[in-house]
Amino acid sequence: MARYGKEFKDKAVARLLPPESSAIELVSREIGISVSTLERWRAEALAQPQQQRTWTAAARFEAVLATAAMDEESKSAWCRKHGVYPQELTAWRQSATQALAGPSEERATPQQTKQDQRRIKELERELRRKDKALAQGSSTLLVLSKKVQAIFNKDKGEDE
Repeated sequence: MARYGKEFKDKAVARLLPPESSAIELVSREIGISVSTLERWRAEALAQPQQQRTWTAAARFEAVLATAAMDEESKSAWCRKHGVYPQELTAWRQSATQALAGPSEERATPQQTKQDQRRIKELERELRRKDKALAQGSSTLLVLSKKVQAIFNKDKGEDE
């Protein structure tokens, strides 16, 4: 019998409960847990107070989107209905904003692109030259090692 951690169970159950409310068969297929086990986990979660339930990242983001245009009174009503504190909603909004406000990547100018291409060609040329030198050096070492073996084997033959 497989054992699953509390965090794994909480994430699976959070997908089954509002606001996400995914189909139990879909979640079962995605995470590889039987429907009966998921139903039992969901029943256990529903027996707990609503404040102890876990919200998935997607559900938190949807909550932020759903309440973004609401005034404070309707937002508070929404929070009461879904068992969320307004402070949690504010924290979710801030974390979503921070996640979306990553550093913007600068595009390279055409001049930088040309310089980069030139540098790449130089490096490729140098790499080919060094590969040839390495191949030549290794073949030279191979020939020399064969000559050394031949010399030492010849000496051994005379000694015996």
